[in-house]
Amino acid sequence: MRRSLAALAAVTLLSLTACATDEPAASPSGSAPAAGSGTGEQSKFFVQADYDAELALLTATATGPADKPWEQALNPKMVNTATFKKNGPHKICFSNAALNNPWRQVGFKTMQAEVEAQKSRIKEFVHVDAEGKDQKQIADINDLLGKGCDALIVSPNTTATLTPAVEAACKAGLPVVVFDRGVNTKCPVTFINPIGGYGFGHVGAEFVSQKMKPGGKVLALRILPGVDVLETRWSAAKVAFDKAKVDVVGVEFTDGDPAKTKKIVDDYIQRYGTIDGVWMDAGATAVAAVEAFQDAGKPVPPMNGEDQLDFLKIWKDKQLTAIAPTYPTYQWRTPIIAALRILDGEQVSNPWKLPQPTVTQDNLDQYLDANMPPLHYAMCGCTDLPGYPQRWK
Repeated sequence: MRRSLAALAAVTLLSLTACATDEPAASPSGSAPAAGSGTGEQSKFFVQADYDAELALLTATATGPADKPWEQALNPKMVNTATFKKNGPHKICFSNAALNNPWRQVGFKTMQAEVEAQKSRIKEFVHVDAEGKDQKQIADINDLLGKGCDALIVSPNTTATLTPAVEAACKAGLPVVVFDRGVNTKCPVTFINPIGGYGFGHVGAEFVSQKMKPGGKVLALRILPGVDVLETRWSAAKVAFDKAKVDVVGVEFTDGDPAKTKKIVDDYIQRYGTIDGVWMDAGATAVAAVEAFQDAGKPVPPMNGEDQLDFLKIWKDKQLTAIAPTYPTYQWRTPIIAALRILDGEQVSNPWKLPQPTVTQDNLDQYLDANMPPLHYAMCGCTDLPGYPQRWK
């Protein structure tokens, strides 16, 4: 029966490949808006209740082992998984959106190390890289449905387009664990991520608003549209900037490219003379933004980055006015742990919300590590895993 369901799901999934596309997000395009045009319309991804809930989680106390934040949960809501219980060892399959930036590369190394730490319980780990392509990931998931996986982990490339693919996997009878980026369905056994995009966006935007001069000029730098966690980061930042009445002079997409980031920042410096704050929806190109101001002979304004070590180091060395909300790479451990618990028939939280620490001036020193590469992420949660530190160098 399970095999026939899988075959049916595979046929259904193939039929979805040609027609599933994300609608354009209601957010600015890569072209520069008119001066002082502000934050624009709110994203179609914005949900007031979810925004309120995430901001409340910023001050919530997590349950779970104090020294293992990747096993902790904020306001856990436990679900029964007894129907998925089976004897091991298990074959765990992972459909990965991409390995196209340092955050994902560090995270995947952490996941691989967690698999190695659980080698007595995992007989095979299958990883498929979608290379940032929706249609490839749909095909990847379709292929995995026939590979005898005991559990399927999915990190979706984009939200709406991958939803039917995840639903097809659920209908095939597989326990599905979604993490990092979400989908528009409740069928996975659990969705794992830290507090989320609203929390990240709010922390960075509130800091920048408070540290810059009132009514000053803000440049917002985004990676790409259509991904829920990135759209909600911008949604929360928009709320904060509108409330603070700052002048958002540009909202630009960088594609996560340092060279493009530098060019965008330089263009805005040339256009406006002074930029009073920089907000970013991800910190991988934060150093490039800093360097653009340095190359132009301008002071670096208040800004946010992330816990990538190159940014933490330049923050410390140049005494920047900065903050680093995080989306911790330790979350890449949790799907493996969750999949094994589900296959043991143990309850897991759905959603499984992990803590989301913030790097501030007060705790910056504890996250700096001169022995790790510049593109390493401080919140990897990997120091107790096999192969540390060499695996991450």
